[in-house]
Amino acid sequence: MGTAAPAKSAQRAKRLELARKPATAELRTRIRIGEKGRIIIPAALREALGMVTGEMLDLVVEDGELRMATRRERLRRAQEWARKAIPSGVSLADELNAERREAAKYE
Repeated sequence: MGTAAPAKSAQRAKRLELARKPATAELRTRIRIGEKGRIIIPAALREALGMVTGEMLDLVVEDGELRMATRRERLRRAQEWARKAIPSGVSLADELNAERREAAKYE
């Protein structure tokens, strides 16, 4: 009963540790599609990407390629994009609240 929480904490710590490591070398491999379309991601690739057992992955087809990323990586990219797109000092939450207050005046 008491082992589930420590196991999750250990997985989370490992995931965070792996995510901080930069992927320095290009990793390539060939794999074969198994029964029911299953693939096995080699350990070196999982470690380089900070993937752990049970983690959710996002898959997308782009330019004829299957691209796979952890949800954590997708979130990091979205945050990076937002930092570039939104001028410094601008609060989107404040702007949204102001728009809603303005719209409420006319309801």
